[in-house]
Amino acid sequence: MSEIILNGPDGRIEGRYHHSKQNGAPLALIMHPHPQHGGTMNNKVVFSIYQNFIRRGFSTMRFNFRGVGRSQGEFDNGQGELSDAAAALDWMQTNNPNSQVCWTAGFSFGAWISMQLMMRRPEITGFISVAPPASTNDFTFLAPCPASGLIVHGSDDEVIPVGSVDKLAQKLSSQKNIVIDYRVVEGCNHFFNKHQQELSDHIDDYLEKTLTVAA
Repeated sequence: MSEIILNGPDGRIEGRYHHSKQNGAPLALIMHPHPQHGGTMNNKVVFSIYQNFIRRGFSTMRFNFRGVGRSQGEFDNGQGELSDAAAALDWMQTNNPNSQVCWTAGFSFGAWISMQLMMRRPEITGFISVAPPASTNDFTFLAPCPASGLIVHGSDDEVIPVGSVDKLAQKLSSQKNIVIDYRVVEGCNHFFNKHQQELSDHIDDYLEKTLTVAA
């Protein structure tokens, strides 16, 4: 894992990047929770997802949105953060010119940004959304949803009621050629306290199944 600083639309962006030894390895870009509620790339759930992708041979990056850690700029209600994500993906593609596969992932606010990025970048072929903020943020842009993916949510999420994510998963699943693997972790809160291993196991299982089919 190496520390990186890349040029973003509002100054430097701080990240952590693992380069796969595999030639033409797939890419994974992971986004953190809300910057104004303590979200950073060092969040335990974000780090866990980062490790999931590294174990599967991905070249993987997590980064701090503008105004977080050593990333310059100020919080921009999602628009600027989406631009930050696009700049991070550009950096990854420049440094991995032979890669043909790209995934995006995010936790909470990061899930919302990651799915917006997926709508704008047709090269993104899969996603993992953990605790997507379906009750507080607008996901109607996913019409149509461009890729299949995994959604994981806690049954006892006190921030984003599980019912709102049920509806999002059902809406996406009803779209043609889109398969949503929706998993609810029983007894789990928004931050996956005491359930991080279970979350990691779900992601490992999904990547195992999906990448085996793709191969």
